[in-house]
Amino acid sequence: MASRLKTLGREKHGASTIAVIGLGRFGTALALELVKSGREVLGIDSDEKLVQANAEELTQVVQANSTDEDALRELGIPDFDSAVVAIGSDLEASILTASLLLQLGVPQVWAKATSVSHGRILQQLGVHHVIFPEMDMGKRVAHMVSGESLDYIQLDEDFVMAKTEVPESFEGKTLSEMQFRSLHGVTVVATKKPNDNYKPSFPETVLNTGDVMIVAGRTKKVEEFCRMGW
Repeated sequence: MASRLKTLGREKHGASTIAVIGLGRFGTALALELVKSGREVLGIDSDEKLVQANAEELTQVVQANSTDEDALRELGIPDFDSAVVAIGSDLEASILTASLLLQLGVPQVWAKATSVSHGRILQQLGVHHVIFPEMDMGKRVAHMVSGESLDYIQLDEDFVMAKTEVPESFEGKTLSEMQFRSLHGVTVVATKKPNDNYKPSFPETVLNTGDVMIVAGRTKKVEEFCRMGW
């Protein structure tokens, strides 16, 4: 098994190799989506039941202690393109695992944080990407429940994208006529007509009632725009 796992890390075959450590709900969902997108995924968890549950779905899956440096070396982790620490319930294991991945020289280390303080520690360690799935989803759903937007994604500390419906007052007007950027500080990056796919926006794009548009900009500007109601 060890030699096969090392091969996964060393032979790229054109697909990036990613280790997902922690196969709870978040880690499993992440790993399965990565497999669907064509990545080669090694799943790691200390819980034998979780390992068995994912045995048929992932490229490779193994039961191991991710806080053991020798175990990670034996699995060929230093040869992987990326690693994701998806451990949520054990703070110590999360931090130790992230630290080891960095010491082993994994090019891109992602880690799930369950709190602001947890995230701060991971950032201080030098983790390349710290993610807050519960907090991010909470913000996203709050905007949807409040009716301000159909969807909401925070891309940076002060930059977001939101999905909102085109109101009747925009009917038949082009983006250049509406002057969203100069008047409201937002940019319409894509539009979607009913039963169609999203398409990039251009100045001559015509808006119709029932269309959906994706707007981007500073957080306050986007939130104000979506709240207007028109």
